[in-house]
Amino acid sequence: MLSAMEELGEMDCTVLKRLLKDDSAKCLLLDCRSFLAYSAGHIRGAVNARCNTIVRRRAKGSALSLDQILAGDDEVRSRLRSGMYSAVVVYDERTPDTEAVKEDSTMMLVLNALFRDSLGTRTYLLKGGYDRFFSEYPEFCMRTKSLPSLTSQSSIDSSCSSCGTPHNDQGGPVEILPFLYLGSALHASKKEVLDAIGISALLNVSADCPNHFEGAYQYKCIPVEDNHKEDISCWFLEAIEFIDSVRDSSGRVLVHCQAGISRSATICLAYLMKRKRIRLDEAFEFVRRRRSIISPNFSFMGQLLQFESQVLATSCAAEAAATASPLLGPKSTVATNSATATPTSPFIFNFPVSVVNPAYLHHSPITTSPGC
Repeated sequence: MLSAMEELGEMDCTVLKRLLKDDSAKCLLLDCRSFLAYSAGHIRGAVNARCNTIVRRRAKGSALSLDQILAGDDEVRSRLRSGMYSAVVVYDERTPDTEAVKEDSTMMLVLNALFRDSLGTRTYLLKGGYDRFFSEYPEFCMRTKSLPSLTSQSSIDSSCSSCGTPHNDQGGPVEILPFLYLGSALHASKKEVLDAIGISALLNVSADCPNHFEGAYQYKCIPVEDNHKEDISCWFLEAIEFIDSVRDSSGRVLVHCQAGISRSATICLAYLMKRKRIRLDEAFEFVRRRRSIISPNFSFMGQLLQFESQVLATSCAAEAAATASPLLGPKSTVATNSATATPTSPFIFNFPVSVVNPAYLHHSPITTSPGC
């Protein structure tokens, strides 16, 4: 049997451009860069191969499979195994040719999985990677809308005092993923804002924010307060399932609390960690660049860290058992507005302030953050 490198061909950017223009459905593009890099910009139609720290640790040093690398992309895996792609093109940031592919690189892990599980589909390296292709054919790339630079607390405060609007309500909801938005209770109360971005469902992460348009949108309530005694982690899986259900119905969901800073941000972080298989710090940076004022309270950060340890489970069996455990999340079918309905879970704990990465505290101490 030939090795992965012996079977790997090379493709120039001009050839890929022609494929994308004439027969893109027959070509599978695998982006081997990080989730953050892929989210910032990628070639149109590319799928992000998941070979980050979480996936590698779960593999415990063994070879990765397509099920791990393409987790969540069931249709792509099925088409690949059925031989429905005429070619697979892999790329990273800027690898110039096959001789430059490193043995310990993410691309090599992807290639090994492809040659083991994809039943002989011809595989190519895009010469020069994303950098070269974007420089030559930017019209064939998807770029994230220009994100605002992270603003200092002093400048935020001055802008708020001049306009009279709390900084958590300025602007509109921000797009975290194409189907997932994060915002405040004020945003959730403006139907014109919701309709403008195509919201079809709202996840209300509070015990007292009203659902203003019950007949117009699908609602789900997670009745938690923003304090250090509250257990929000017991709702993670139920919230993730709700967001998935909206995504699967081609809808868009706004996750909100009072200010869109602590509770709703925590739910969005948990969703990214679970579904994108990324670590908390990477998820935090991703969301922070879209809504710079996010600041989950210390207890919520601790619960997210423990949830990360679940996502970092080193075997599929351990993860499956954890997912099935009633301790991880309630399975109730009826949403409730009662704060006393909050289930229990093993995630809640407090830890010294010194344990928290200072990067999490960008604007002001948690204790002075507005109620979220």
